[in-house]
Amino acid sequence: MLNTEDTIEVIGARVHNLKNIDISIPREKLVVITGLSGSGKSSLAFDTIYAEGQRRYIETFSAYARQFLGGLERPDVDKIDGLSPVIAIEQKTTSKSPRSTVGTITEIYDFLRLLFARAGDAYSYNTGEKMVSYSDEQIKNLITENFIGKRINILAPVIRARKGHYAELFQQITKQGFLKVRVNGEVQDLVAGMKLDRYKTHDIEIVVDRLLVENSPESEKRLSESIHTAMYHGENVLMILDQDTNQTRYFSRNLMCPTTGISYQNPEPNLFSFNSPKGACEHCNGLGTVNEINTKKIVPNPKLSIKNGGFAPLGEYKSSWIFKQLETIGEKFEFKLTDAIETISAEAMEMILNGGKDKFSVTSKTAGVTKEYKIDFEGISNFIKTQHDESGSTSIKRWAKDFMDEVNCPVCHGSRLKKEALYFKINDKNIAELSNVDISDLTDWFDNLDNHLSEKQKTIAIEVVKEIKDRLHFLVNVGLEYLALSRSSKSLSGGEAQRIRLATQIGSQLVGVLYILDEPSIGLHQRDNEKLIHSLEQLRDIGNSVIVVEHDKDMIERADYVIDIGPKAGKFGGEIISKGTPAEILEQHTITAMYLNGEMKIEVPKKRREGNGKSIKLTGATGNNLKNVSIELPLGKLICVTGVSGSGKSTLINETLYPILNEYYFNGVKKPQPYKKIEGLEHIDKVIDIDQSPIGRTPRSNPATYTEVFTEIRSLFTMTPESMIRGYKAGRFSFNVAGGRCETCEGSGVRTIEMSFLPDVYVECETCQGKRFNRETLEIRYKGKSISDVLNMTVDEAVPFFENIPKIHRKVKTIQDVGLGYITLGQQSTTLSGGEAQRIKLATELSKKDTGNTFYIMDEPTTGLHFEDIRVLMDVINKLVDKGNSVLIIEHNMDVIKLADYIIDIGYEGGKGGGEVVAKGTPEEIAKNKKSYTAQFLKKELL
Repeated sequence: MLNTEDTIEVIGARVHNLKNIDISIPREKLVVITGLSGSGKSSLAFDTIYAEGQRRYIETFSAYARQFLGGLERPDVDKIDGLSPVIAIEQKTTSKSPRSTVGTITEIYDFLRLLFARAGDAYSYNTGEKMVSYSDEQIKNLITENFIGKRINILAPVIRARKGHYAELFQQITKQGFLKVRVNGEVQDLVAGMKLDRYKTHDIEIVVDRLLVENSPESEKRLSESIHTAMYHGENVLMILDQDTNQTRYFSRNLMCPTTGISYQNPEPNLFSFNSPKGACEHCNGLGTVNEINTKKIVPNPKLSIKNGGFAPLGEYKSSWIFKQLETIGEKFEFKLTDAIETISAEAMEMILNGGKDKFSVTSKTAGVTKEYKIDFEGISNFIKTQHDESGSTSIKRWAKDFMDEVNCPVCHGSRLKKEALYFKINDKNIAELSNVDISDLTDWFDNLDNHLSEKQKTIAIEVVKEIKDRLHFLVNVGLEYLALSRSSKSLSGGEAQRIRLATQIGSQLVGVLYILDEPSIGLHQRDNEKLIHSLEQLRDIGNSVIVVEHDKDMIERADYVIDIGPKAGKFGGEIISKGTPAEILEQHTITAMYLNGEMKIEVPKKRREGNGKSIKLTGATGNNLKNVSIELPLGKLICVTGVSGSGKSTLINETLYPILNEYYFNGVKKPQPYKKIEGLEHIDKVIDIDQSPIGRTPRSNPATYTEVFTEIRSLFTMTPESMIRGYKAGRFSFNVAGGRCETCEGSGVRTIEMSFLPDVYVECETCQGKRFNRETLEIRYKGKSISDVLNMTVDEAVPFFENIPKIHRKVKTIQDVGLGYITLGQQSTTLSGGEAQRIKLATELSKKDTGNTFYIMDEPTTGLHFEDIRVLMDVINKLVDKGNSVLIIEHNMDVIKLADYIIDIGYEGGKGGGEVVAKGTPEEIAKNKKSYTAQFLKKELL
């Protein structure tokens, strides 16, 4: 045992599948917890150590405060000693709000706002001149200097370029004791009942004083009082009119354009915030995008007639008011509802789409009768827009969105901010321009900023700039230099989001904290791994404890202490099979050690597949950072798309190729990024995309419901003789609807007892003993098993049990093939690890009938997988390809890349330094490439 002051002691941990384990974890060290996916790593790190840390933190609050927070359940552990405050950096914690960006998560944008509010120079959006602001004393001195010996009028502007008759305003000005006003450049006496033309725009100023400027105390006192009065009525702006030349000059306490007199409020940080009404663009509410009607979506096929459903939102002809209106419009513009839409005149289409009102009469040539018609039509486009903007129903909004495109806001052009905010600049850049550049360029800009600031600006900005530079360097250190601050957080991958949070934590420079990270190397190229490990070592070196749940070989080898959990997964895991320094771990004969020391490895295939000779060619892709990329994807092969983080892999595959294929085969509506053309789509017959999004995370979701095998099992139970006699339908065997489920616990198997300000307690339902169903339902048996027994079966047990039912057997067999034989069919999705959830999703897609001509796209399927799990997964994928299907994988993991038949390497760098094809060919050909970063690491694997 290590000294208790230097360790975290966990005694008797039994959460999920942990088998009453005791472990001492050294403090202020980099500790890696590894083991097969599902062996209990996250149960130890997150559900035991982190959960207890959180619970203790909440326990420090008063009972009154705790009842609002909701208590946390005490993890099933006897005791944990030596626990510091805990911060968990997980993969699934980023916000999906469109208002959350890289800048707001890292707080860099908050510092930028402060910098621009305090040190930015304002420029006029009319003339581009630098704005000026004066104190009353300065204004008095300037007037005395420039107008000495001249007769001037001091004016207070009250109306600028607005329409109206302003009778009430003139009355109000008279009541305040003023005698003259200047209207549209002409000084007039105020008279009773005075008013202007209400349909013309006017400028109105109050004449506050008329005086001769002299160098005497009386003149100065009068001038000071008049300036004060004019500022009060003109809202901090006044004008001086030279009576001889009739020229005017503006002065303001606020920032003001010396030529046109427009003024800005003094800047505050919220002027630069797109989440505040003070700074957000009013047209798009600070989102940067608006939804616009796409006519092509309303009329997808102009060859169809209106009657045959040519207008997608209306569908085929029905005897309704809207079609009667269209018939009336047809009478006016002489077309019938049976005519093809492409033959209808542009004028008629304008009225159909955008609406209009009209009265007209038509005289019948044969009967000589005149018929009166009246059109009052909102227009299809306007109706869709109104429904989208004003409807309270989510489904109607979604329906309307199908006919719209998300486009950049035409007012702020995607900058999200008001016009005034964009005219505050530092070194010729506004805040939106700085948010749009890559972090690497932004770091350079800030490093050179000192040379471009005035002495006053330097004094104000020194602390803020230091904070910004520190945070930018941390982002560069975790391999995220290709991101921009304006990048929406919902478009980040799990690994990127986690590394951003890591950089934010390093930036906060806390000491004495226990950090727990969940696979931070996801989505990170081997080249950047070194930077990530260095960042974690930095966290450790300033006096923190770092626990990382990780499968990455480099990370395990660089750790101070390694804990290997196993020996297998699920109920066959949950034990500590080895622990110690990386060198000590290598001497053990665990699966992890054997992969680390080379005893076990994923073999490189003897020869690469030839494919079927056909291919898909994508030409001229230019989305995001892609530089006119053209690729050829040979079919019937395992294709890997590689490249450093941010080089453009996801843009090319997930945002360009997949939407094109999905639109072609399944009429998908996601708009692909721009490209010139695609050829060869006739060679495949469907596309299946397996991405990283998590599967349902509610206690009612489980592998059986997610893979839809439960639907087939329920149908099977309805066909048993007893079930047919009783007339049970499939709903009887569902725990989500009333009828067959236990109503005491509503089918969840446990009852929640609320303890007001103590944590909720979960107890097994006493009515059904956790079986979820009522007695009558459980009496129905198939091969001696009730529906509850089937949900409690492991997948390995279910495969032979259902071997005579092909529909069920195929699905459970696929779950077994991806290495999940140990989980039960009814296991709650909330208790699945990240790697397990990813493979359940994979199994669901793989169990769909492949045609031998299917194109699979997978985005980092190795997320959360141990070396051994990867071997099992690649066996399944290879079988798919051997049947003639094509599989494209976006991947950083060398064990997968070396198995590919064809690699496309994108680079050279991330962000704007990427977006080109660096190399393509077999792994052996790629390894010879001198410029490719992937080649340097692949070469070692192929030896």
